Amino acid sequence: MIHKEGFPFLIYVLILILIGISISAILFSRLLNLFIFSFSIILYCFLIFFFRNPKRIISISHYKDESKVLSPADGKVIGIKKIFENEFIKKKCICISIFMSPFDVHINRFPVSGKIIYAKYHPGKYWLAWDTKASLNNERTTTVVETRMKKEILFRQIAGFLARRIVFYAKKNSLARKGEEFGFIKFGSRVDIYLPLDAFILIKKGEKVIGGKTVISIIPQ
Repeated sequence: MIHKEGFPFLIYVLILILIGISISAILFSRLLNLFIFSFSIILYCFLIFFFRNPKRIISISHYKDESKVLSPADGKVIGIKKIFENEFIKKKCICISIFMSPFDVHINRFPVSGKIIYAKYHPGKYWLAWDTKASLNNERTTTVVETRMKKEILFRQIAGFLARRIVFYAKKNSLARKGEEFGFIKFGSRVDIYLPLDAFILIKKGEKVIGGKTVISIIPQ
């Protein structure tokens, strides 16, 4: 199944590919045409793969247990560190950074349930997603969900070097439901999640996680 964000892009690319193949058929040799056709097919298949939308069924136990924090993205954990969050929470937190390569599913999901008390888009640059400067300088969004137990969980979509558009569904004062989509980032990118210092971290640096499935932390209630 293809994600809704992929349809306009895939149609646009398909038109360009068909035009390119038509022009190459007139200008180039049969061998070069075969190469261009094969490359175009491989490229288009990759784009379909990139915009895939696998069906995710959230475990009832994960959904109902408010202490469990789910991964907001598919990808590799590239950092777990204590850092001062200066946009909203204004105190030291545990920051978990998840890098999404072009081969990962790029759908982002709410890690907890609760009320969205802050949601903001920031235009910016396009440093490599794993660069430390990316979280402050790149195009990004910041969302904060307050859980029923009054815990504030902040998570941030960060566009990478290849990404040029963040899709952002979260709206202030609306309800967040654990495991449901809150956004999409095109191509290489990253998601940071800020947790309280007393959170028990269940994953480690270098580990692969799955959005809406992997429990990354337990927060004392």
